[in-house]
Amino acid sequence: MTSTRERQRAAARARLEKEMAERAAKARKRRQTTAIVSAAAALVLVVAGTVWLAVSLGGDDDKNDTAAPAAGASECVYNAMPTDQRPPQIKDVGLPSNEQSSTGVQTMTMDTNLGPITAKIDRSQVPCTAGSFTYLAEKNFFDNTKCHRLVTEGIKVLQCGDPSATGNGWRDTDGQGGPSYRMPEENLPTDKRPPYPEGVIAMANSGQPGSTGSQFFIVYGDSPLDPAYTVLGTITGGLDLVKDVATAGDDGAFAQQAGGGHPKKEVIIKDLTMSAPQG
Repeated sequence: MTSTRERQRAAARARLEKEMAERAAKARKRRQTTAIVSAAAALVLVVAGTVWLAVSLGGDDDKNDTAAPAAGASECVYNAMPTDQRPPQIKDVGLPSNEQSSTGVQTMTMDTNLGPITAKIDRSQVPCTAGSFTYLAEKNFFDNTKCHRLVTEGIKVLQCGDPSATGNGWRDTDGQGGPSYRMPEENLPTDKRPPYPEGVIAMANSGQPGSTGSQFFIVYGDSPLDPAYTVLGTITGGLDLVKDVATAGDDGAFAQQAGGGHPKKEVIIKDLTMSAPQG
């Protein structure tokens, strides 16, 4: 006949075995749920990334970070140029972070030999371009460079931002420089007429999608350009200096190509800074 103590031990073992079985079942369920959620999240990220790249880069799937951006931030794509395709005019300063703030307004200040030129940049409109510009400014990328191109016929722009346009005189390669990466265009004025009114500052590109680098142009008179260039911001001071440069004219060096030429009145960006985002 089974003793009372043996019956108690058997009951205790049974309870323990039942508890362990329940714990194991719960653990299996948690692992299954985690696996399902992780797989679903990975699928969403891959699909979202594919759509972004297909729209912005024509199918280029070279993306540095697949993590979802934090609140108030944008996921940006900065494509490094292959080292064997970089001309000497390219200045390699690395890559900006793929995650850039999409809130706040920044002030760009260009300290030039003619006086200061300032612009307002809204991060919500151009988070990736503003992020790139801020990164390059922190690297002193634009310091002691010359605005290499002036156009006074048809469109009215002063173009700057080539890190190789420095020193005395001009070179045939002026206008070919930039950073060692390119990015998609943002904030295209497809619904604006004219697309680039007086006072706008916008990014130059090669005419191909995803070819924005560091070069930019200041619009000193309404210009009927195709809306294919990122509108970076609005000039808030110094536009009169740019108009004085335009009055002095250009040397026609680019007349047979893109139009215009080197400005006869030299513009040197001694220092370019970007303020911290406000608001």
